[in-house]
Amino acid sequence: MTQYVTLEDAKHQPFWRRPVALLFLMALAMPIAFNTWSALLNNFVIEVAGFDGSDIGLLHTVREIPGFLAVGVIAIILFVREQVLGLVSLVLLGVATALTAWFPSMGGILTITMLSSIGFHYYETVNQSLQLQWLKIEDAPRMIGWLMAAGSAATLVAYLAIMALWDTLSLSYNIVYLIGGGVTAVIALVALLAYPQFEAPTPQVKKMVLRKRYWLYYALQFMSGARRQIFVVFAGFMMVERFGFDVHEITLLYLINLIANMIFAPLMGRAVGFFGERRTLSFEYIGLIIVFLAYGGVYYLGWGVVVAATLYVLDHMFFALALALKTYFQKIADPADIAPTAAVAFTINHIAAVFLPVGLGLLWLISPAAVFFLAAGMALVSLLLSLMIPRHPVPGHETIFSNPLPAPAE
Repeated sequence: MTQYVTLEDAKHQPFWRRPVALLFLMALAMPIAFNTWSALLNNFVIEVAGFDGSDIGLLHTVREIPGFLAVGVIAIILFVREQVLGLVSLVLLGVATALTAWFPSMGGILTITMLSSIGFHYYETVNQSLQLQWLKIEDAPRMIGWLMAAGSAATLVAYLAIMALWDTLSLSYNIVYLIGGGVTAVIALVALLAYPQFEAPTPQVKKMVLRKRYWLYYALQFMSGARRQIFVVFAGFMMVERFGFDVHEITLLYLINLIANMIFAPLMGRAVGFFGERRTLSFEYIGLIIVFLAYGGVYYLGWGVVVAATLYVLDHMFFALALALKTYFQKIADPADIAPTAAVAFTINHIAAVFLPVGLGLLWLISPAAVFFLAAGMALVSLLLSLMIPRHPVPGHETIFSNPLPAPAE
């Protein structure tokens, strides 16, 4: 029988059955499947299916379609609780990842990628909503940083296993995908059965919400999605195509990213709390401009593999600062808007993702450097937008152009 527990009453539950514990369990589960899939993807599609830059662009366009349709979460939560939807989506991600190597053709890879992507994007939409509902505003930057670090720690274990055992045991893509996806699916099923249903104090609006006062948040989400595609799709593909990285070498690069994330993500969370969202996001975007311009230099100036790998790690670290975008919205949002706006924001974030990978995949065939220079331009636009965030955003003072609410009389 389902047990319903308010956030206040959840404080009396054993620590492992509290909302924060569930958030950490989900943070551990999701990256195991997703990052196992990501670590093997470029080598898998090149070696097994003979993909080129155009094909990988098409694959990622298909992968992003469910993100574009994340607004459908609003319709689903009319009938299914967010917590249940998130965990069921996590099961789907795990199962689809486990079956990836069973379909080594173009059509098979696209189909199984679509299914895993539905699980991933619907989980991420709900997870972001639950984080902002269950975490206090003053604790959110620090806790989200720790959640990111926990996800990196789980992925670290998976990557170490891949690195240590790939050549030693002559592992196949099928075995690794089965284990990585299976672990995520099992953890999600356990969480679905072991935890009560947590009731947030503010009921969520269960219809599409588009508010004029959230316009800056929407714009930053759109640019974030467009910019992220270039890192996700083409930065790793460059390491394989240009420098001939093997599976264990790509995994080593991801491993370095994870260790850096485990160390710096909690510090980044504290930085957001101390410096504020405007300064943190501005720092991120300046760093990304430099990194993307340097990526272009790898092609135009002939920089070697060490420079490219260093840029890849820096790129990943700067993106971790995007947690400031979540806390910015939490500060300006009506508490009842969090769930529907999370869904709308995910759709906005993926508008560019649906067409950019294919278009940029074709541009990649002509000039890979041009793809990265375009990304630097996107980061510049994001920087200009971030400068419009107030030092202390609150409802009614969402941008520097809106007048802050008057302080109450003493």
